[in-house]
Amino acid sequence: MSSSSPPLAGHERPALSEAQQSNIRKAVVASTVGTLIEWYDYALYFSASGLIINKLFFPQFSAVGGILASFATFAVGFFVRPLGGIVISHFGDKFGRKPALVFTIALMGGATVGIGLLPTYDQIGVLAPVLLVLLRMMQGFGAGAELAGAMTLVAEYTPANRRAYYTAIPNAATVGGVLMATLSFLAISQLPESALMSWAWRVPFMISAVLFFVALYIRNRLDETPEYVAAMARADTRRKRESVPIAELLRTSKKQILFGFLSVSGHNANAYIIAAFSVSYMTNTLHMSRTDSLTALSIAAVCGIIGAPVMGALADRIGSGKVFMAGAIFAMLMAFPLFWLLDTRNLIWATLGMCLGYGFGFGCTAGGQGAFLANLFPTRYRFSGIALTRELNGVAVAGPTPFIASALVALADGRPTYVSIYVMACCALTVISVLAVQRLAVFHSAEAEEAIENSAALARPATTA
Repeated sequence: MSSSSPPLAGHERPALSEAQQSNIRKAVVASTVGTLIEWYDYALYFSASGLIINKLFFPQFSAVGGILASFATFAVGFFVRPLGGIVISHFGDKFGRKPALVFTIALMGGATVGIGLLPTYDQIGVLAPVLLVLLRMMQGFGAGAELAGAMTLVAEYTPANRRAYYTAIPNAATVGGVLMATLSFLAISQLPESALMSWAWRVPFMISAVLFFVALYIRNRLDETPEYVAAMARADTRRKRESVPIAELLRTSKKQILFGFLSVSGHNANAYIIAAFSVSYMTNTLHMSRTDSLTALSIAAVCGIIGAPVMGALADRIGSGKVFMAGAIFAMLMAFPLFWLLDTRNLIWATLGMCLGYGFGFGCTAGGQGAFLANLFPTRYRFSGIALTRELNGVAVAGPTPFIASALVALADGRPTYVSIYVMACCALTVISVLAVQRLAVFHSAEAEEAIENSAALARPATTA
C-alpha cells in the first residue's frame, strides 16, 4: 500500500471505549510534555549561548572565542543524540515503550535542572565548563530517543485512521518548547545586567523541573501500548529471530532507513532556519532589535503549534505522504520569499514570512511526519527505526543548519541567497524520498506484520537439533 494513502482506508475501527480514550489522552499528554522539555531546553540554551553562557562559563576566551565555545557545547548535544536514540530505542523495542520513555524524561529533566544549579567558572574554575559539557551530553543522550519515542507511543495507542493527527501533537510541541524558551528568555532579558548574570539566567532552566515531574508522573501511570503488547505476544508464540531489534532493522529495512533519513531533511532545514537562525540573522545581519526578532518568532511559533495538528488531521484524510510532501514543496517555494520579507526590516512583514514558514511549511511536514515514519516500520522495531532515521538526520542537517546558514551568509557578503538554495535542496530530498517510499511496503497493521514475519521465518534455513 502506498504511504500516501489514508491508513487502513475502507476499514473503519470500532468505537473506542472510555478506557481507551483515557489511555490515548494520557499517552498524548505524556509525550507532549516530554517533547516540550526537550525543545524548551534546546531553544533556551541556544538563545543563552551567545549572551550568557559564554560569559559565565568561558570567560577565559576572547569574546568571539567564548561564543564559539558556548555554541560548541550546544552542538555536543546533537552529536550524542544518535547514540542515545540507538541505545534507548533498543531497550524500548526489547522491553517496552514505557520504561524507555520514563528513562529519557528522567535523564533530560535531571540534566536541565542540573544546568540551572551549575556553579560558574568564577566559582569552580575549569570544572564548570567540563560539567556543562557532561550535562549537555546527558541531555542529548536522552533527547535522542524522546521525540521518536513520543511518536511511537502515540502512534501505537491511537487508531490508525487518526495516527497523523495525534502524532502531530508532540511534533507541534517542539514549537511549543521554542515558544516557551523564547518568552522565558525575553522576560529575563528585561532585568538589569547584574541580576541577569547573577541569578536570573538560572530561572528558566529551573522551570523545566515542573514539566519534568508532571511528565514523569503521567508516564509512570501509563500502560504499555496495546500494539506493542500484541506484537510481542505474536513473537512469543514463535522463536524470536533476532535478539537485537536494530540488527533486524538494518538487515530487513535498509531502503526504509535511507528514505526515512532523507525524508526529514526539508523539515529540519526549514524548522532550524526559522527557530534558530532567523533571530541571529535579523539581529546581527539586519540589525533589527532583539525584542522585534523574538516577537516575530513567538508569533510564528503559535502558527506552527496550530498548523501541525490541523495538517495532521488533513493527513488522516488524504494521506500522510501527500501532506508531508506538500509541506516540503511549500517550504521550497518560500525559501527566497522568506528572506525577502525578513530583509524589509519591518516587524509586520518579517512576522508574516516566519508565520507562513511555520504555519504551512512546518505545519505540513510536522503534521504528516509522525504517521509517515511510524508506517515505515513494523512494531517490533518501530522505535529503533524512527529514532535512527530522525537522529542521524539531526546530526547531518538539524544541528549544523544554523552554522551552515551563518557561513553561507558570510560567503555571500551578508546576502541570504545561498541559504535559500540550501533550504530548497533539503526540501527536494524530502520530496524525492517520499515519492520513493510510495514504492515500498508500509507496515501499519498487525496482519501485515504477521505475514511478513511468517514469510521471513519460512525463508530462514532450518536449524538442526
